[in-house]
Amino acid sequence: MMQAALDFKQECDALAAILEQADDSDFQRVTQFKDWTIEDVIGHLHLWNIAAAETLKGRENWTAFFTFIMEQMGKGAGHPQLQRAWFDANSRGIRGHALYDEWRAFYPQLAEDYAKANPAHRVAWAGPDMSTESKIIARQMETWAHGQEVFDILGAERQDTDRIRNIAHLGVTTYGWTFRNRGEEPPKPKPFVELIAPSGEIWVWNEPQEDNLVRGTATAFCQIVTQTRSVLDTNIETIGDTAERWMAVAQCFAGAAETPPSKGQRYRLSS
Repeated sequence: MMQAALDFKQECDALAAILEQADDSDFQRVTQFKDWTIEDVIGHLHLWNIAAAETLKGRENWTAFFTFIMEQMGKGAGHPQLQRAWFDANSRGIRGHALYDEWRAFYPQLAEDYAKANPAHRVAWAGPDMSTESKIIARQMETWAHGQEVFDILGAERQDTDRIRNIAHLGVTTYGWTFRNRGEEPPKPKPFVELIAPSGEIWVWNEPQEDNLVRGTATAFCQIVTQTRSVLDTNIETIGDTAERWMAVAQCFAGAAETPPSKGQRYRLSS
């Protein structure tokens, strides 16, 4: 059984728990992420969970799904618009708490299906094919990252566990991607990374270097690489120009290069 699939489910469970008592008006609350509402966030997570299920079924299923998405993008639709179009066409136009209920009912089955899959099996995606293990870790990362704006707007403090090691590892291994995605050559050597896990364990990556390192809590590092916090609003310490530059632009997710939040732009509201 693939552990990453269980980690994904638990990440979803943590987000689902803080929205269980929400009503339709709560789902219209605007977050600090691109003016998305909580409904937009849940819709986004649900749609791409559906995509992950379709690609696991086979390339033809993925192609049929992605063709619809590309058609909507061709019409100028952004993510909130294209996902609403998909739900209108395929899921009775669900919104609000009904959308939450459908997402909540769907992700456990997705986790179960990926848990049974061969971790090395390749599946289609918008870019290069991915292993099923990488795909479900990416779903955990996106759930954690987009979940942050929901926790923030509700004033809820998330209690992370060591399952975020998957996200931290993704953040480290996308070092080169961060720079190449911006048209820059990745500086060498890669910085040494030393993080304190939620459990207190110490996690390390890359060769030890006293003059080229990133250190702090794993939660803060994950917030930076998923661009849910400015590095200036975290406890992350950087030593050396390369480490400082990386943390200023780090991006562990696919797509065009994004500008990280500025200092004070993303934060947890008082509950």
